[in-house]
Amino acid sequence: MFRKSDSRFTRREVLSASILAGGSLLFGGEILAHLRPALAWEQTRAHDPFADGKFLGTIDFIGERAMPMEKAFGSELDGRLYTDFSGLSPAQSITPTEKFFIRTRASQLLDTKSPWSIRVGDAAHATNIPATDLIRDSESRGVHLMECAGNARDAHFGMMSVAEWSGVPISKLAERIQLSGQRDRLLVSGFDEYTAQSATSVPGASWIFPWENLLSAGAFLATKMNGQPLTLDHGAPVRLVVPGWYGCTCIKWVNEITAVDGGAEATSQMQEYAFRTHQQGVPKTASQYEPATIDPAAMPIRVEQWQVKERIIYRVVGILWGGTQPVKALQIRFNPEEDYVAVDSLLPKKADSWTFWTHAWTPKKSDRYVIRLHVSDPQVRTRRLDMGFYARTVDISEV
Repeated sequence: MFRKSDSRFTRREVLSASILAGGSLLFGGEILAHLRPALAWEQTRAHDPFADGKFLGTIDFIGERAMPMEKAFGSELDGRLYTDFSGLSPAQSITPTEKFFIRTRASQLLDTKSPWSIRVGDAAHATNIPATDLIRDSESRGVHLMECAGNARDAHFGMMSVAEWSGVPISKLAERIQLSGQRDRLLVSGFDEYTAQSATSVPGASWIFPWENLLSAGAFLATKMNGQPLTLDHGAPVRLVVPGWYGCTCIKWVNEITAVDGGAEATSQMQEYAFRTHQQGVPKTASQYEPATIDPAAMPIRVEQWQVKERIIYRVVGILWGGTQPVKALQIRFNPEEDYVAVDSLLPKKADSWTFWTHAWTPKKSDRYVIRLHVSDPQVRTRRLDMGFYARTVDISEV
């Protein structure tokens, strides 16, 4: 479906308007919605094929269900909120808290009135750490992306967001955790009782991590996101954040941390997410479970239609995220019979966030196109890209 723009802005008009307004973030919401696609890539290349062009509108992705976006719905284990990427730009790298995705909403049984504490240690040597102590000792932990391992096309891949976090590094709890000998793993658990049985999820908010993995990832107990205390649906008062790992490992409502050995049975949550975190089968023990890290991945977030002089040109705008190695060569393809080609522009990736890319596209004919990305470096593991997980489809009627 083609969504026509109510207003058509030339490149020069957009630049002039942004200067007068003092930057895109100062525009009113309605105007910003129109200008956002054009502002996103202004002056990103020496040669701009969209110079003096008119933005006509965007092309909807097809084969994706109509879903409520950026509005929480459902309850408890079946509660969701999906982030909308269609208007995303480099000027908006942080997701506002109210738009940050939610995979599970807070239990109605969660006691929000009594003081919260985390039980740390084992049955013989356990102590309680008040949440107020963690809040007091919190410090900035930087910007980090979180993606649900169950992120899917039906939700427009909207179970992914970026926030600026504050919290306490897990390393500061080493003395209290009682790690010793073979007990070199942490079982991190969160409140996990609900009033109703879920239609989509298995209860079991816990994960077992090798201690060295938590240290190398820079894991921390988060108490704030985007400068404000965590909301209840985002895990208040304390949640675990493991940068670079899927969100299923980022336990919310943390209430217990226990040292265990590699022979400990994989938790129900680990078993539920085994396929989605690319395990070989369903591991029975913690030692058999591979780290649930996010490989580099990329996808288009919108396809813009432009009129440049007498021609129709399309601009594909997308994001790149994941992995610890820099992706230097991102490629794009339109349908399997075509070759991959390098995307026109790829902005440098900063920290554990997403970055943006753009590509000018002139389809040869009116047709249905499947847009797929590829990382050309064979040394970089890209399991989801290899299987076409983030491919998106559009129908092009004008060329």
